[in-house]
Amino acid sequence: MATRELPKSQWEAYFDRVAAHLKAVQAEIEVASMNLGDQIEAEWVPFYGVSYDPKDDLVEFVLEGVDHLVRHPAQVLVEDSAEGLSSIEIIDSEGVRHIAKFKEVLKLPPPEA
Repeated sequence: MATRELPKSQWEAYFDRVAAHLKAVQAEIEVASMNLGDQIEAEWVPFYGVSYDPKDDLVEFVLEGVDHLVRHPAQVLVEDSAEGLSSIEIIDSEGVRHIAKFKEVLKLPPPEA
């Protein structure tokens, strides 16, 4: 697995593609910062979607029972390989890390040219 940073210009389209191909995937959300330490907000629950709203500068993770918002994201890092996507990490403007980990690799089709 390799971790790569997505340019901001690709966030909305990338998350739309991920959300369009979700099928019965379980995920957990971890929030990590120097002030909070590591906190698990959701542990292995159904993951329904992720989106980026450029107008409000907001990333939203939607899971069963949890609507996790990341305001003013500064970086988006994805861990993926030829097998698929295993995690999405959002670092907000205050340096807090919001990490969605998938229990099983999420298989995505190649991006359209």
